[in-house]
This record gives sequence, C-alpha cells and structure tokens, in this order.
Amino acid sequence: MRSTGTVRHLRAVCCQTSRRYLSTTSPRLAGEVRIVEVGPRDGLQNEKKSIDLETKLELISRLAHTGLRNIEAGSFVAPKWVPQMANSADVLNHLLGHPPASQHPITYNFLVPNIKGLQNLLRASDAMRPAVPRSGHAQHLGHPKAPPTPPPSLKEQEEAEPAPITSTEDPNEMSPNKSGLNDPVKPELSSASEIQTEISIFTAATEAFSQANTNCSIAESLERCKDIVALAKSRNIPARGYVSVALGCPYEGLDVSPSRVAEITASLLEMGVDEVSVADTTGTGTAPRTRDLLKTLSSAGIANQDLALHFHDTYGQALVNTVVSLEHGIRTFDSSVGGLGGCPFSKGATGNIATEDLVYCLHSLGATTGVNVDKVAEIGAWISKKLDRSNNSRAGKAVLARLRT
Repeated sequence: MRSTGTVRHLRAVCCQTSRRYLSTTSPRLAGEVRIVEVGPRDGLQNEKKSIDLETKLELISRLAHTGLRNIEAGSFVAPKWVPQMANSADVLNHLLGHPPASQHPITYNFLVPNIKGLQNLLRASDAMRPAVPRSGHAQHLGHPKAPPTPPPSLKEQEEAEPAPITSTEDPNEMSPNKSGLNDPVKPELSSASEIQTEISIFTAATEAFSQANTNCSIAESLERCKDIVALAKSRNIPARGYVSVALGCPYEGLDVSPSRVAEITASLLEMGVDEVSVADTTGTGTAPRTRDLLKTLSSAGIANQDLALHFHDTYGQALVNTVVSLEHGIRTFDSSVGGLGGCPFSKGATGNIATEDLVYCLHSLGATTGVNVDKVAEIGAWISKKLDRSNNSRAGKAVLARLRT
C-alpha cells in the first residue's frame, strides 16, 4: 500500500496537470458521449418477478443491435442475495460461445462482489476456452491488446459473501453541428462479432450503506477491492469501480461528503481500476450538489476521462444532473433501457435514468452516441411488457408514438 505522503504527492501532481488532461488527452471528441447500458444487470436485479435466461439473453441481443458498445450483463453474487442474477454464468457462457451480432466489438461487464465472485467468473469463462465461435475468431476474456499486470499477493482467506450494490472557448463544449438525432447505424454483421469482458467492483461513500450493502466498513471493502483488481489484472481483465450513494444515503442523509467521495474514487484508481462510476444510488442528487461533487473530484486531481456518472431518477433530476455533468466535461454515463432498476438497500429509490431519455437528450444537445434511439425505444417497450411493468421512459414512449403514426 502506498504511503500517505506518496498518495498526497500523486494527487498534487494530478491536480497541477488536470486542465491539460481534460483538454488534450481524452480519446473521445468533445461531442462524443459513451453510454454504459446497465439494464440487464442493475436494471433487472431488483425485479420481483422471476426472469428466465432466455429473456435475459434476448434483451442483451436486442441491445447489441442498437449501437451500444458497453453492456452490463450480469453479476457473480450469491443467489441468496440476488436471485435474479443466479444464471450469470450461463449468460457469460452464451456470450462467449454465441456472441450477438453487432457492427462493432461490445464490452460486456459483470459485477463481482469479492474474490469468490471473480473466481466463479473465471471458472465459467475458462470452461469455454476450448470452444471456437462460429465466426472463427477466438473470444477474449478482457481486452486482448492490454498488457498483463503482475498482481501483488492475494489474501489467503475469502471474505464472507456480501450483498450487491445496486455522470472564452470551452474545450469541453459540444459541437453544435452534430445533432445526432438520427445517428446512422451501420448494417449488422452476421456472427463475426468480437466481444470483450470486464468486471465491476463496488464500495460506498458512507459507512452505514457499506455495512448494509456489504457487511463491512469502507476501509474493509477497499481492501477486498484490491485483491479483486489484482487478480483481474493478472488475467488481463479491465476493472470498473462503483462508488454508491455519492449524492445521498438512505441511512445517513443527503449530506454525503464530496471530499470522502473523491478520496474513495482516488483509492480505486490508485489500485488499478480503469474507470470509476460515481453513483447517485438514491436518486436524490440535485444540480448544485452534483456540481459541487464534480468540482471536488477535479480538485482532488481526478481526470474527467476516469469518471462515469450513474444517476437514478427518483425525483426526476437525472437529466438535469446529466447536463450539469456534461458542462463539467464528463463524457460517460450509465443508463438503463426503459428506466429499469432500483436498489434493494435504498427503499423508495426508483430506476436508473432511461437510456431512451438520455440518448434523446444528448442528441438534442449536439452530442453523438452511435446509439439508435428508435431501436432502444422499441426494446424499452418490449422488456417493460415482459416484466409486467410500466415503461418509465418518457422519450421512449414519445418516439414509439411517432413511429406508429
């Protein structure tokens, strides 16, 4: 573990150069926004109705045809905690053996709560290694071109199985010349799609939520995360981190310390996580508090390209907070088709921001996403009907009404 002095020095250096990072090193243009679709995992995990494997695979397959490049597909957590994720190994095996057709590679993400979860994921994927997909291209667990990173030694004991968790000229200004409202989607390929996989780990911004969600303190959860990331990196698997309840906690209230969120985010990045999704798990975030949090993250030396924002829409503020984040320079956002989602440890929290609403909003502001909003709207209506629930996407319902006239 790095000494406190070393960490402070690194953060000071990052802080001194953060302006250069924001304006010159991001691989995406200012008008390009990446969307991480979390519907098949975060969206479905809180559903009361049992969801069969075929429905999950059909949902993922349909989403793969929309232009999305990042899809959260499952969670390797104990079924006693989240029964809906019990067949995540089957989902992974199907994706490795029969990847959905798409016009570009798609990264599929699986959440792992601890070392045991990652070991189960590796066991499931290793069982598929001898198989060669119909396309003739070997599938990769992780990103094939990323160099492996030797891990530090892992702890001998496995932690107890926890429950899962459930954004003059301005260099970040989006181009007004690209509305993106009708982003073209290239013809779909047959079955020559290459897939990549990554894992997600998680911790919380408050002690009370950490105890309720993972049965351990924040410090203990970060120690768990270190071992998971080390093992993942040794297998060339990228890792994504979540910091939940960053803008409000169901146990400790709305006044979550932005500095604490920044400290935890920096810890995740320092241990080797490739990106941190800062989550408004309760959906209680507001524009002023979102802005304050983002300023604090920047002041701590955390670059915008290392962040994603994850908004729930409990109070109807998710799109407002998204626009605030865009103005700050954030270019990666999580969303869920049809507004699916919720959190079992945050009573009253509603679903994630709907992918249809997010895409329509981004395109109206001149951003490009590569996502076909018409196709996503159709999927939102389909999965909502499958689950016997209302479609929570206002833009999605409006798009469908237009298409049917």
